[in-house]
Amino acid sequence: MGFAHSARLMKTSSRLIIGSVALALLAVGPARAADRKQQWDSSAALGFNLTSGNSDTLLFTAQLQTEREYEKDIWRLGATASYGENDGTKSTEKAAAEAEYQRLLSERLYAGLRLDIAHDAIAGIDYRATVSPSIGYYFIKSALTRLSAEIGPSFVTEKTSDGRRNYFALRLGERFEHKFNDNAKVWQAVEIFPQVDDFSNFIARAEVGAEAALNSKISVRVVVKDEYDNQPADNRKSNDVAVISSLVYKF
Repeated sequence: MGFAHSARLMKTSSRLIIGSVALALLAVGPARAADRKQQWDSSAALGFNLTSGNSDTLLFTAQLQTEREYEKDIWRLGATASYGENDGTKSTEKAAAEAEYQRLLSERLYAGLRLDIAHDAIAGIDYRATVSPSIGYYFIKSALTRLSAEIGPSFVTEKTSDGRRNYFALRLGERFEHKFNDNAKVWQAVEIFPQVDDFSNFIARAEVGAEAALNSKISVRVVVKDEYDNQPADNRKSNDVAVISSLVYKF
């Protein structure tokens, strides 16, 4: 049942993203080059769903993101929070923060450092923090399209309903982004953390999204996130899939 539900959810979310991209292409017209300027590019996203009747549900999501590119340095910072209820019972309580730095060693080769901190009450995760230095390479690097992959060690420390544990893992990451122009883009990212002394224990995260501008400040964003923990906390499921739609304000 869980697999079938996830499959149906992924199928529906894929349709949403395809539809969003199609609308973006129709709305924004011909593509033109977008310069990546040396200034902070920041946004705040808010999503809110509420139903009442045979079932009472509430879901609230918020996200802050900012990034800046210099000639040889790239900074990315972000924070997200989600809270939901289903018929008065808490169904979602998540919070996460991330910080990433990249230093270009050549036109395409870079060294990076990433820090992630997450909390998920429903999954039984009080906190999970990862520190990941890496070496990466841009296979495609242009004003409109970027495709990169990176590899490196990672240190994971966490407290779950099963207790505390620390371990070293290998981090493998990949990210693709394409801007149709200044007003529409799609992206996809995957990362996996296998424990170095026990590859049967691993964490995997995947994301695919699309965003289209309504005007110079407001955009519509649809994101599908899949988080998989091969050894979840006691009495929890391994896989969590979320479809998030939100309005985005750029500042």
